[in-house]
Amino acid sequence: MPAPKSERLLNLLIMLLVQRRPIAKDRIRELLYPDSRPDAFEKMFERDKDELRSLGVPVEVAQIDPLFDDEVGYRIPPDEFALPDVSLTPEEAAVVGLASRVWQQATMAQATTDAVRKLSAAGLDVDLTALEIAQPRLNADEPAFATCWEAVCDRTCIEFDYQRPNEPESRRRHVQPWGLVRTSGRWYLVGFDTDRDDERVFRLDRVTSAVRKVGPARSYDVPPDTDLRQTIERLAPVPAAERAVLLVRRGTGHSFRRRASRVEADVAGPDTRTGWDRVQLDRPARGFVDEVLYHGPDVVLLEPAALRAEIVGRLEAIAG
Repeated sequence: MPAPKSERLLNLLIMLLVQRRPIAKDRIRELLYPDSRPDAFEKMFERDKDELRSLGVPVEVAQIDPLFDDEVGYRIPPDEFALPDVSLTPEEAAVVGLASRVWQQATMAQATTDAVRKLSAAGLDVDLTALEIAQPRLNADEPAFATCWEAVCDRTCIEFDYQRPNEPESRRRHVQPWGLVRTSGRWYLVGFDTDRDDERVFRLDRVTSAVRKVGPARSYDVPPDTDLRQTIERLAPVPAAERAVLLVRRGTGHSFRRRASRVEADVAGPDTRTGWDRVQLDRPARGFVDEVLYHGPDVVLLEPAALRAEIVGRLEAIAG
């Protein structure tokens, strides 16, 4: 029986990401699609590649041997998948965030382990350090997350009850889901609301019912050139920015330093292992909490108090 689509996509992403050189299509079939007929494999593989590319994953086609051009293979260049010189944030690469979350769940952790084990057992030269670009651990505890993610992959319409903050009761929504984005510590669903005949953004923790798939898979197309980040910015603008003050370990936190309005060097920090600088940002960017958490013990948020409390809460939840 073929693997579930979400598991298959994750396996394919991992396989192509850890390759030091392109891998041939017949090897991909042998390792990840072993029970499929040739014609079924061709269809599934093409669909899976298209799904990954639609989520922003740069699946590359290249010659397996530079001296011969008669056979091509596939891989995902880690340097193109990750953003240069900045921490990878969920809104910049949603699929990486999704993968980093689903690895923490039992079924997807097994899927990832199986994919890497198959590659190693087959004697392929893999680069497991490529997986470090998905290192940020993202929480996706909202019950709506799993079904929405599956619907995004399958392009299946969904329905759910949703409560806006300014309304006393929930309302049923019918949506063609385009993608999931994590920003400002929250997961958002971006899609087309068929009742309102317009694109909409939904915060997953405001979904008050189970999410149900409606109708067949691949029943709609995501508009070409859709940019989920721009849609979030346009339909769910960032609240008025507060000033943020951080302690940043010397030699780290360059993304904060580039945006700083003030940097005070050689201040007292939480340890004496290295020097520390105090960095002030007048306009924290969207996804600021995730960016701070990504830096681990090298960055400590002092202000504002509300965001500091959120960071402490999330760290306590992980420790628990």
